[in-house]
Amino acid sequence: MKMNSQQFALFQKQLANVIKNSAFYQKKFAGLDPASIRTQEDFETLPFTSKGDLREAYPLGLQGVPDKDIVRIHSSSGTTGTPVVIPYTAKDVDDWGEMFKRCYEFAGVTNEDRVQITPGYGLWTAGIGFQNGCEKLGAMAIPMGPGNTEKQLQMMMDLKSTVLCSTSSYALLLAEEIGKRGIKDKIHLKKGVIGSERWSQKMRDRISTELGIELYDIYGLTEIYGPGIGISCHENCGMHYWDDYIYLEIIDPMTGKNLPDGEIGEIVITTLVKEGAPLIRYRTHDLSRIIPGECACGSKFPRLDIIMGRTDDMMKIKGVNVFPSQIEEILGTFEEISSEYQIRSGEARRQKRKKELSFHHSGLFLRLLITKIKLFMLSARPPVSFCNTIRRVRA
Repeated sequence: MKMNSQQFALFQKQLANVIKNSAFYQKKFAGLDPASIRTQEDFETLPFTSKGDLREAYPLGLQGVPDKDIVRIHSSSGTTGTPVVIPYTAKDVDDWGEMFKRCYEFAGVTNEDRVQITPGYGLWTAGIGFQNGCEKLGAMAIPMGPGNTEKQLQMMMDLKSTVLCSTSSYALLLAEEIGKRGIKDKIHLKKGVIGSERWSQKMRDRISTELGIELYDIYGLTEIYGPGIGISCHENCGMHYWDDYIYLEIIDPMTGKNLPDGEIGEIVITTLVKEGAPLIRYRTHDLSRIIPGECACGSKFPRLDIIMGRTDDMMKIKGVNVFPSQIEEILGTFEEISSEYQIRSGEARRQKRKKELSFHHSGLFLRLLITKIKLFMLSARPPVSFCNTIRRVRA
C-alpha cells in the first residue's frame, strides 16, 4: 500500500525533523538531503531500522527532542539482549491515548463499561496503555495488573467488570478458573480486548465460548507507542490500523522488497507524528498481510490480517523451514485436541538441534495426527511424543 498525499506530507516533515534533531538518524542518514525524497520510490530506497539498531542506541540514543520535552520512558524487557528504551513527549502520550480510545470504540466499548486491565505496568507499555485509552474514553478503569488470579476473580465479580483486557493465555486461564469454581453466573463480562500473543482460531473460540464474550485482537509493540495502533472490529476480518499515525509496509523478509497488498510478508512501520522516538522503516519481524478493499463495517481505515508469526520464529528441522503457525494449522483440523501444544527445542548429543512436538492427548486418533504432521514435513520428520501434562506459562 502506497502512501497517500497526507501521509507523505507528514513523512517529509518527520524526515526533516529526525535529520535535524535525532543523533541516531543523523548518523543513519548521513549525507541525505530530506528534499531529495520526493516519491514513494525514493522513500523505499531509505534503509530499514532494525531492533539491533535500537539496542545499539541504548539508553537514550533514539531521543528526538530535548530532555525538557520528555515526560516518560518505556522499555522492552531486554530478556534477549540489551533493552530498548523509548522516550515519550506529552503529545506522544496523548496521541497514544487517542489511538487506544479509538480501539475501544471499534470494539464497542463505551463510557458505561468497567474495564479490567490485567497486563503488566511499569516499564512495559501494556497496562498503562490500556488504562490511558480507557480514561480517554471515560470508562471505568480497573488497573489490576498481572497475576493474582484469586483477586482478579473477586474484583471481577464484585465490580461487575464488563470488559477484560489481557493476553490470550491469561484469558484462557481465567476462563478455566471460572469454570472450575462454578461462578460463571456471577461474571458480567461482555467483551475481551486481547493482545501481546499470537493465538489460534481454536483458542479464540474456546475463550469466547467459555467466557461468553466477544473477542477483539489488538495490535502494537513497545517501539511504536505500544498496544493500540490497531484492532479488529465486529466483522472479525482483520485489524484496522491507524494510518493517520503510522505508515505500514509489507516486505519480503529475505529480499527487503515491498510486496503488493494481499501477500504475506514482514510488517515495517514508519511513525508519522511521533516526537520522542520517531522511527522510519522499522522492521517488526511480525508476519502478516494488508487485506485489500474496504471492510464491511464501513470504516475507511486499512486492515492488517492477524499476526501469523514472526520471521525469527522459524525453525529449521533437517534443512526444512518450519513456522509454529504451520503446525498449529494442522492441529486445528482435529476437533479432539485442545488449543494448547508445545514445540520444544533442545540439544541432542552431538550438539545438533532437535525439535520435538509434544501434545497433551492420547488415543488412536493421534496416530493420524502424527502421520499428518510428518506428511506435511516429509523432509524433516520431527519426533512427536505424547505427554501427560503441558506446563503452562502463567502471566
